[in-house]
Amino acid sequence: MLEGKTILITGTSSGIGAAMVGAMLEEGAEVHGIDINKGMEAAGFTWHKTDVSDVDQVKRSIDAIARKVRIDALINNAGIAHVGDIEHTSEDDMDRLYAVNIKGVYHCARAVIPHMKSRGGGVIINMASIASSVGLAQRFAYSMTKGAVLTMTYSIAKDYVKDNIRCNCISPARVHTPFVDGFIAQNFPGKEAENFARLSATQPIGRMGLPEEVAALAVFLCSDKAGFITGTDYPIDGGFIRLNS
Repeated sequence: MLEGKTILITGTSSGIGAAMVGAMLEEGAEVHGIDINKGMEAAGFTWHKTDVSDVDQVKRSIDAIARKVRIDALINNAGIAHVGDIEHTSEDDMDRLYAVNIKGVYHCARAVIPHMKSRGGGVIINMASIASSVGLAQRFAYSMTKGAVLTMTYSIAKDYVKDNIRCNCISPARVHTPFVDGFIAQNFPGKEAENFARLSATQPIGRMGLPEEVAALAVFLCSDKAGFITGTDYPIDGGFIRLNS
């Protein structure tokens, strides 16, 4: 489905990002990863050590990639989480999440769009969240940043549709990643299994999503089969948004 395409993905060292790399490679794409950590090694995958919160690092990495290959798609996947209401969210917490979750998306999209325009178009996928559109307890700062990702997606889609650049976002509910396992181990030591089951049950479908399921949606949105789709948010949430209301 992606033969001959070059996909740039941020946050590739684990979880959803790593699953996306594997899925894109399976579909025949060349993949470039932007991350502080290297993570995987695979044929067809090139890692570029880059902090997405640093505008100069991002521009250097993306410009270097674009000098060698046409970037057909950018997936803004890098992100960090925070647990806490507004009273338990410090200014440092806010700044840290803003730098990665909002400015990281801004830096990467702003760096890649000129290259896509000069080569006739491209695809941008931003990783938002169900927290972009529904209230989640104890996720004040995280929800704020993911709300911004959603609205950035709409703005980019509107402003660059004339340049043949499609921009959509994916909004997962809880997905079983190493972050989830670490969160449970840290907060519920000795009670991991029962709390994993409790968190899984918050999705009406009765389980957490799998990184590979999110990756499969990203593959489709990067492909030419999604050529009529832009400016759209795709919840992948086990029924969380609609069936919990």
